Amino acid sequence: MRSHLASYVADFQRLDQQLAIVSYAGVRRHPTRYGELAQLSGRFSRLLETRGIKPGDRVLLWGANSADWVAAFFGCVLRGVIAVPLDAAGTAAFAHRVMQETSPALVVGDAKLLERLTSSTAALAFTDFARQLPPDALLTPDASLNADTPLQIIYTSGTTADPKGIVHTHGNVLASVAVLEREIAKYLRYERWVHPIRILQTLPLSHVFGQFMGLWVPPLLGSPVFFEDRLSASHLIEQIHRERISVAAVVPRTLELMRVALRNTVPDLDRRLTAVAPLPAWKRWWRMRDVHRQFGWKFWAFVSGGATLDAEVESFWNRLGFLLIQGYGMTETTALATLNHPLHPVAGSIGKPLAGREVQLADDGEILVRGPMLASGTWRNGAVAPSSGEWLHTGDIGRFDEQGQLHFLGRKGDVIVAASGMNIYPADLEAALREQPDVADSIVVATERGAGSEPVAVVIPRQQPAPRNLGEMLAAANSRLAAYQQMRSIFAWPQAEFPRTSTGKVRRRDVAAWVRAQSAAESAASGAPIAHDTDRLRRLIAQLTGTDPSALEDAAALSTVGVDSLARMQLAIAMEEEFGDPVSDAAIAGAQTIGDLRRLLRGTATSNLPAAVAAAPATAEVQAAPPAAPAAIPPRYPHWPWSWPVQMIRAGFLEALMRPLVWLLGRPVVGGAAVTPQSPSIFIANHVTAFDVPLVLFALPRSVRDHVAVAMSAELLEQWRHAKPAAGVGPGPLRWLAPLQGWLVRALFNVFPLPAGAGLRASFAHAGQALDRGFHVLIFPEGRRSVTGELQPFQTGIALLAEQSGAPVVPVGLSGLAENREKSRNLPKNLVIRLGAPMRPETGESSRAFTQRLELAVRHLISVGTRDETI
Repeated sequence: MRSHLASYVADFQRLDQQLAIVSYAGVRRHPTRYGELAQLSGRFSRLLETRGIKPGDRVLLWGANSADWVAAFFGCVLRGVIAVPLDAAGTAAFAHRVMQETSPALVVGDAKLLERLTSSTAALAFTDFARQLPPDALLTPDASLNADTPLQIIYTSGTTADPKGIVHTHGNVLASVAVLEREIAKYLRYERWVHPIRILQTLPLSHVFGQFMGLWVPPLLGSPVFFEDRLSASHLIEQIHRERISVAAVVPRTLELMRVALRNTVPDLDRRLTAVAPLPAWKRWWRMRDVHRQFGWKFWAFVSGGATLDAEVESFWNRLGFLLIQGYGMTETTALATLNHPLHPVAGSIGKPLAGREVQLADDGEILVRGPMLASGTWRNGAVAPSSGEWLHTGDIGRFDEQGQLHFLGRKGDVIVAASGMNIYPADLEAALREQPDVADSIVVATERGAGSEPVAVVIPRQQPAPRNLGEMLAAANSRLAAYQQMRSIFAWPQAEFPRTSTGKVRRRDVAAWVRAQSAAESAASGAPIAHDTDRLRRLIAQLTGTDPSALEDAAALSTVGVDSLARMQLAIAMEEEFGDPVSDAAIAGAQTIGDLRRLLRGTATSNLPAAVAAAPATAEVQAAPPAAPAAIPPRYPHWPWSWPVQMIRAGFLEALMRPLVWLLGRPVVGGAAVTPQSPSIFIANHVTAFDVPLVLFALPRSVRDHVAVAMSAELLEQWRHAKPAAGVGPGPLRWLAPLQGWLVRALFNVFPLPAGAGLRASFAHAGQALDRGFHVLIFPEGRRSVTGELQPFQTGIALLAEQSGAPVVPVGLSGLAENREKSRNLPKNLVIRLGAPMRPETGESSRAFTQRLELAVRHLISVGTRDETI
């Protein structure tokens, strides 16, 4: 039996070399092993000791999920220091309020978040976190630790009331851990056949459900947890497949987004699901195996929490053949009070009470909970104010079925008491509204009328702007409800999403305040639907381009408002995260105006855009090639050039053949800085001839040049792969040698595609994977060879890649190429290659500013090229 949670750090040491955490930043993947996590926790524990931060003092954690966050948390656990985790999506104003209430001795978190704080409290950023910590780890737990030691103060999401600080003790968490550990022990002998069970965690660690699946469960199984905060449906499905995830911890909103994505990509999905519904689970799985292939064969279950799961969404995933496990808990219950059995879940249920917990229903249906996991109190006036009473009144309404399974009916605080005295539960009305085919989502709030309240429907129509049949939607929904449940008013919400917390809960207070602010004339019952708010799309474009939003009319051409190829890639990512539905790079590339983008958001495929759009010629900014053009073929990003046999062959080629040939034919002189990167870096150079790649590799130290991935024109690689005449191999039968040429270039120079238009996301992701594997990346930011030899303007994509990868950028200047290029097709003489010092974006520096700084650095290296300065 564990006496305190510091015992988890001992588990980390025991698991040692097993993978513990994988987090993502931009295009990079950051793995951490359990042994490394233990050492990092111990070093943070030592830091707390050296700074005189004692048991009972507070440390505020404000950052995205990461290994550094977990290490800081367990460093606090070792010392008995109270952690105060905050949601990374929260505001600086709220963080200041929490700091005033808790008086932390130290604030730790993401650098960008800490910059928003105006406080004299000592701060420590996660940037280079390990380098800032003492070298020796303090892994011995403080002697004062026991089950009653305060662990953390978690502030509730505040969807229906002002947030409050809930105090958990070690014992509160151990009450759940002990139950789990006993149950898991029964299945460990079977788990070894599927070990490790990889867990995808999408919730913030400032939330109890996020901690349950991200901190307490994985070490019990020796499982790695993958932290993912980019809640894009297509990205999550791809991530589950690539990382061979077994279980995903999600909120209901994420399940809905992935359902929409599958409906858009899998033909005739709803009809197929209806057909397989009566079949046994294994037959359903087999019939829907094409969907399971998208997720990967190891993935089998979702664990849903944080908000109420819609019955239709639950049915969808169950019919697909996935396990969908629900539980019930809240911040005050520390973790779960009830849980559906993972192997025998009951549809629509939130499970049965876990061991050691008592759950009852009050006369009005309110769920009451009792047990050792209940929070010890709340934080008030600098101390813990103990909870009163042994039963927690949850404020939720539920019912038990014949099998003892608990079903959630809604929030007691959301119950609308009509003038007749009848209680109306919004969840019932919302379900009736969502059954309407034209309703994408709905919320029901109360307005005061006479002696009681009246329910008002607020819907998000599937079609935008809102159609003029909102009254028909309301009538259809009311036809399914009892007389006392009837809704008399309906509004169209002016955005594509309701305001939500980080765990997906709708902020009902915000919706209710908006309804109160509307005049009676705007009521949809009078036939005047509220216009759709288009500001979100304009805001995204304005943020990316710096354009005045007032100039962003639907008729405006994207090229005239600064939306180049890079901005299109950023738009595809931003639109998917903002609006939920995936938007392909190809669809973005086909859009010519802001109105085209808006049609994409309404589900209009690129092929259905106006003929003028489909036939528009490709330019330097817009690659809108017709489907038959080579640019429309998705580039391939194979990993076989990274295999060790190919690396050995490549190293032999570079050292035994390429480098001697470059020396004999060109006698280049290398000058500038001595570059020996300590970590994978991005090299950039001017682009004049076909010999530029061998020249840059020649100038690099052997330890670097043997491990370089080179970005190359995706269009040229595809021409080689398909033996197109334009591949430059020669006329007639000789062009069939193009695929061999492409294969050799990939093998000997480790090239990967860099598209000129659509597809930049995939290329950047591949570059990030190369950096993760220890390769340096070589890119020519001009985008094409210079005809005159003069340096051309750099594309801003290089700055975005540097920002998303966190890798330093090393400028390289090639001099003497243009002077001899016209005289001979051979390698020019009098060549000088100068290397610059590594560069990084400065704090607050824009992508355009950093791009210009990189361009100036390369221009300077070219202009001062000389034979007198060598390495």
